[in-house]
Amino acid sequence: MVDDIMLEAEERMNGAIDSLETAFASVRTGRANAMVLDKIKVEYYGVMTPINQIAGIKSPDAHMLVIEPWDKGVLHSIEHAILESNLGVTPNNDGSVIRLPFPSLTEERRRELVKQCKGYAEEARVAVRRARQEANAAIDKEKKDEGLPEDDAKRAQGEVQKLTDSYIAKVDAAFKKKEAEVMEI
Repeated sequence: MVDDIMLEAEERMNGAIDSLETAFASVRTGRANAMVLDKIKVEYYGVMTPINQIAGIKSPDAHMLVIEPWDKGVLHSIEHAILESNLGVTPNNDGSVIRLPFPSLTEERRRELVKQCKGYAEEARVAVRRARQEANAAIDKEKKDEGLPEDDAKRAQGEVQKLTDSYIAKVDAAFKKKEAEVMEI
């Protein structure tokens, strides 16, 4: 039973790391990256649809994305969704494609992005700690209900703490890497 609790805790902590990496991928650095469009949805025939499912997205150079919808009738909807998304870029619609020029980031904007990343990292730490808390509660319940020996319960809680520490370290390492990437000129 303790092994099941440990596996579930590790699974949840892995989920927190995956969620953090997804959040970091959506933060734009100095380069154009199609993943910044992943969270933007466009109304397409009455359904909110991600841009990458209704258009081809290309990056001809480091500071430009080109969005080429398969249905030209959705161009204005895509343009409107990008403007509403607070992405920090102004789309250029030429009637067949939308160009997104990504200007170089200012120092102030870089600091704002680092602050945003710090918030994502803190959310991941909280999720890891929540998984630890739930695992410890399950161990206590196991001790109370199933008669798990005190020594085994303490050992299991120690292992949960080691697991938590390793995942917190992974979160910190991911944040340091992303911070360096954002601050790179």
